[in-house]
Amino acid sequence: MKGAEQLDIRDEAGGAVIAVKAVAGASRDRVVAVLAGALKIATAAAPEKGKANKAIAATLAAALGVDKRDVEIVSGPTSPRKQFRIAGLSAARVRERIGAG
Repeated sequence: MKGAEQLDIRDEAGGAVIAVKAVAGASRDRVVAVLAGALKIATAAAPEKGKANKAIAATLAAALGVDKRDVEIVSGPTSPRKQFRIAGLSAARVRERIGAG
């Protein structure tokens, strides 16, 4: 994906944390682009009761080729700007997989 080198990704204990810009209420779930250092992910799920967050985590997991349980939200549950932890992958590996996608 174009712009993967600009993503805000950092290593943390046990994995990497990536910045995500969430767009709920889209026509389908997909990774859209890199926007201001964040990975823009659109979801058809409504932004209520964590539905959109779960759908975004699943979309991110699919894009990275990891299990859904390896992706968890760590900040911004009610904000469009969020951070997700990807267990078992380094920041370099996450960037590489996004860049290849």
